[in-house]
Amino acid sequence: MSGASGGEKRPPPNWILQHPAQMKDLQIEDSAQVHAAFLVYMDLTEVRRWKEVSCVKSSELQVVLLEAREKEGAPTLTILPLPAHQSVTHKSIRHVLDRGFPVLLCAVAADSTLVYQRMTDGLVTPDPPVGPFQDMGRRQHRKRRQQR
Repeated sequence: MSGASGGEKRPPPNWILQHPAQMKDLQIEDSAQVHAAFLVYMDLTEVRRWKEVSCVKSSELQVVLLEAREKEGAPTLTILPLPAHQSVTHKSIRHVLDRGFPVLLCAVAADSTLVYQRMTDGLVTPDPPVGPFQDMGRRQHRKRRQQR
């Protein structure tokens, strides 16, 4: 059985060469962070199909940042890929947030698991909790109203 089925799309020959070789040329000494950036880059381009994914060097932090759009016409996001064991400082977070784009932090585990977290400048009001406890509060409120 050679060839792909009718609905399957084959990747172009040497598809890996379409990805940025310049990541190594950014001269970032932390090879673990460069590896994390490459894994996140591959996830964004090949799995999530984000648009205009590019690599940017942060000279101050000595890390590879990624810039990308979730879809055509969406705002540009900055993605900070970090190995999960690596800590971040308030100063480094402030530096990335000051770039002016919304920021995603992507923790990359040793087994290549990726966990994305949206970073913000300040507190964000969370969505209300969802679950059986929310319904209990409503029932108790109704009981109190009915007792009046």
